[in-house]
Amino acid sequence: MLFLIKFTYVTGNERGLKPRINLQGYILGNPVTSGLEDNDQIPYVHGMGLISDELYWSLQNTCHGNIINVDSTNKPCLNDMQYYNEAKFVHHMGKTFTVSYLFQLLENIWLFNILEIYCLDENIKRTRRNPSRSLAQKIKTPLSSPVTLPDMRCEIYRDFLLAEWINDPAVRKALHIREETIGKWNRCNSDDYVFEIPSSVPFHANLSAKGYPSLIYSGDHDAVVPFSSTQRWIRSLNYSIVHDWRPWYLNDQVAGYTRTYSNQMTFATIRGGSHTAPDTKPDESFAMFLRWISNKPL
Repeated sequence: MLFLIKFTYVTGNERGLKPRINLQGYILGNPVTSGLEDNDQIPYVHGMGLISDELYWSLQNTCHGNIINVDSTNKPCLNDMQYYNEAKFVHHMGKTFTVSYLFQLLENIWLFNILEIYCLDENIKRTRRNPSRSLAQKIKTPLSSPVTLPDMRCEIYRDFLLAEWINDPAVRKALHIREETIGKWNRCNSDDYVFEIPSSVPFHANLSAKGYPSLIYSGDHDAVVPFSSTQRWIRSLNYSIVHDWRPWYLNDQVAGYTRTYSNQMTFATIRGGSHTAPDTKPDESFAMFLRWISNKPL
């Protein structure tokens, strides 16, 4: 969504719309881009040790690496998918959609960050049907009953606290939020969606051709949009490699890996990062941003 807004700024500038937006480049993290991300989940979860070799080989042999819109005549693939796959309704970033969550083996893995604990709590529940549902809820335990706090390691608990904090009247006043025009803040809001496109890859090619630098990064423990999927669509652009695959460092430790392409496109991973890497790796994410925005190598 933010990427399309940036592209709209570019086209508006070219048409002479005012005010002119001084867009200098753009950054995207773990972006859904090609519409083929589900296909890359299978080799990713296999490589991370979440599914067996036998399951991986079976799906590769019967489905040929494609689990999106499986051919109805491909009975072996359909049988494998029916047996192993569990389709789930997921609420993410304000939108409810169906996504292949692959296998019952992953039922209790939080695929947005496979390192994180999977949280189930009586007060603030995370479910795959609507992981952000709790952001609009308060703990309603009677005061006379013991309050059971959710595990503070849960990402959804941090999101809940953020929503409570930012909607506090004192905070809103300190931030000079216009009460008469700005309603309650929601982390995930679907009201501004107008349409969807199947792939934004052509937009990347267009912006690169116009000379806009870009940083595309991936938290490498996100199984929903795996880093390998982002690498795949970048390769489809056929840009030449300027600086090949190499580690980048923070405090003398490997923070991730990076590769620089022509047309001023940089790809980077954040080691141990989630689908929203700045949440789980803030120091590495900030260092990466500062170096890129300062036109310094990672």
